[in-house]
Formats: sequence, C-alpha cells, structure tokens
Amino acid sequence: MKKLFPILLILVLMLAACGGGNDSKSSDKNTREIKHAMGTTKVPKHPKRVVVLTNEGTEAAVAMGVKPVGAANSYEGNPWYSHLKDKYKGIKPVGGESDLDLEKIAKLKPDLIIGNKFRQEAQYKKLSKIAPTVFSKELRGDWKENFKLYAKALNKEDKGKQVLKDYDNHVNKVKKELGDKKNDAVSIVRFMPGDVRIYHQKTFTGIVLNELGIKRPKGQDKDDFVEKGLSKERIKAMDGDYLFYFTFQDGDKKVTQLEKDWTNDPEFKKLNAYKKGHVYKVDDGVWNTSGGVLSANQMIDDLKDKMLNEK
Repeated sequence: MKKLFPILLILVLMLAACGGGNDSKSSDKNTREIKHAMGTTKVPKHPKRVVVLTNEGTEAAVAMGVKPVGAANSYEGNPWYSHLKDKYKGIKPVGGESDLDLEKIAKLKPDLIIGNKFRQEAQYKKLSKIAPTVFSKELRGDWKENFKLYAKALNKEDKGKQVLKDYDNHVNKVKKELGDKKNDAVSIVRFMPGDVRIYHQKTFTGIVLNELGIKRPKGQDKDDFVEKGLSKERIKAMDGDYLFYFTFQDGDKKVTQLEKDWTNDPEFKKLNAYKKGHVYKVDDGVWNTSGGVLSANQMIDDLKDKMLNEK
C-alpha cells in the first residue's frame, strides 16, 4: 500500500487539475480565499468532505454542525475521548495529531483539510496535494482564535458566532452561580509520563478559569503556560482552597502509580485543599487535552458541580 501512495497522490492531483485547473469566474464563484498560518488558500465555498487534524478543531466543526469525514485520533480513547465518542460516530480516524496517516486521508477524498502549523507544518505540502489545506498557528489554551478561523474556512461564520455566544452565556451564568466561591483559589495539577506539572493562566484550563473570574493561587497566577518537572519539594506550591488534578495515561500504568505516590505523600495531605476535602480528580480529556468548545462547556459544568455540590 505504501508503494501505491505516490501513485494515489498523482491521481488526486490529476483529478484536481481536470476539475479546477481553470482559473475562471465560474471557478471563483465556487471558492473562497482563506488567510491562515501558511498563507492564503482557495477553499470550496461549501465543503462537503472535511478532514480535521486536531482534537480542538474536530470539536469546533462538530459544534458548528459539520461532521468531518475524517479526524485525528483523540489522545485518549479508541479512537475518541469517552466524553465525545457519541458525537463522533461515523468519523473515520486518520492517525494522531503528530502521526498522521496520509494514505487514510487521501482515501477519504476530502475537499478541505483543516490542521495546525505547530503540529503538522512538515506535512503541509503533502496535505495540500490531497486537498486545499488551512492551518491554524498555535495549539495553546486560547481555542477561540482557532475556532474563528475554522468557522471561516467552513463557511459557517454565523453558526460559529452563535456557538461562541452560547458559550459566553454559559460562562456568565455559571459565574453568577458560583458567587463568592470565585474568591476561593483554585490550583491545577497534572500527572503524566515522567512528569508532574502545575498549570498557569495560558493553558486551556487556566483560560476557562479566568473567564469564570476564578481566583488562582499566587504562584499559579502567571501569564505563561506550565511549571514542568516538579519534585516533591514543590508540593506546597500545589496548594489552594481547591485542587483539581488530571492524569494523562498514554497507556502507561506507571502514571497511575505516580499519581498515587504523590497524592498519598504526607506533604500532600498537609495541603489546605486536602484538609478541607477539596481535592478532586477530573478527566484529562475534558479539562485539558481535547481543548475545544465542547470540552470547555463540560469542564465548566464539572467545576460548578464540584464547587457548589460538595459533601
């Protein structure tokens, strides 16, 4: 199959040339120019077969009522996150964000590919030979910027604005419901293979908390990403009125043991959040890894339930 792939790409290019090589007014009526991280690309005005190469991008498309024919596998789940799998029925997995299967993508005959420069810059030329390809620039916490680009590429800007409006209304509603709880400092910690991290403001989780007006511990109220490589001497820096942590398994049982080792440490049990019974394990896919609008809405509800309905 790998030997056939170059031939398959040539056939795709020949078909594209036959169908759209004429730069006529008729052709222009059926395309739109989209500026993105890799330049400007003509895309179909009404794409029918979309492949999305990031987790947050797939969430964006589905939230706008577009079911991609293919999408990058979720980082957890087989192939989708458990909290999204029902919404993703019928989507074909095309490999991980950093390990794409170009043969699978080509077989799906997409008329639009949406990806990300940070993850897939090296694959851009090959992807562009398969179909018009639009890339967002970064994959950090601010999913809304990428969302607006995806809405434009999909020609769903009105629907996209409504999705964002609904999200903002959700944020404002929960912000009011939390009341004085917003003044309680919320700490965010992650366990992953070979690493323990504290999450700051420029993360998906941090941005959602900031939108809700929730206070962060002084050491975490920083306009950057994360503190990596923690040793147990830094356990005190995890403290807050509440501590939420998530664990990225990646199929490695050692991570579960790492989590247990830290959360059962005597110093961890001295934390104020622990003494108050305010330490909560939450879903890594919802609170961090997937990183899109559907997960953001679920994270908000999860946080509200835990802070307002504590035992």
